[in-house]
Amino acid sequence: FAWVFPIVSLLIVLDSKGPVFFVQRRIGKNGRSFRCLKFRSMIINEEADEKQAERNDYRITRIGKFLRRTNLDELPQFINVLIGDMSVIGPRPHMFSDWTRFSFVIPEYKLRNLMRPGITGLAQVKGHHGPTPDYRSISTRFYWDAEYIRCAGVRLDLKIAFKTSLQFIKNLISILL
Repeated sequence: FAWVFPIVSLLIVLDSKGPVFFVQRRIGKNGRSFRCLKFRSMIINEEADEKQAERNDYRITRIGKFLRRTNLDELPQFINVLIGDMSVIGPRPHMFSDWTRFSFVIPEYKLRNLMRPGITGLAQVKGHHGPTPDYRSISTRFYWDAEYIRCAGVRLDLKIAFKTSLQFIKNLISILL
């Protein structure tokens, strides 16, 4: 995917003002804070560290819509994997404000921090990604994250990687057609 970085970077620069990368404080293994990298998919805004993106969010740029639908905005997180802050597979890292809020809603929520967060995870391939507007969406995502932690292993990681690849291809085809 090395060739994707310069192409996506150029598209972001041509589409809107601001840096190519979005860097956000997230919570990692053992509750340690780290700087999570993403391709910038929104205009620069004051709400970025507090408010989750919503469907038809005015802050999302034109190229950002494509990046988010294909999950290509997550590609720079492979740098986080190389640094050791993240894993390829694991519970997704949440922004600090969400992690704090979810910890109050679900007392066991910090269980997610027993392992490194992942670029993709069991909750994502089960269809639980995007905004978490209510208790049910938070608890369902937590359930799948806890299930991943309970069953983690090479076999499950390969299944998740395969399903993530299928989702990427399916999303790309739906955009192109």
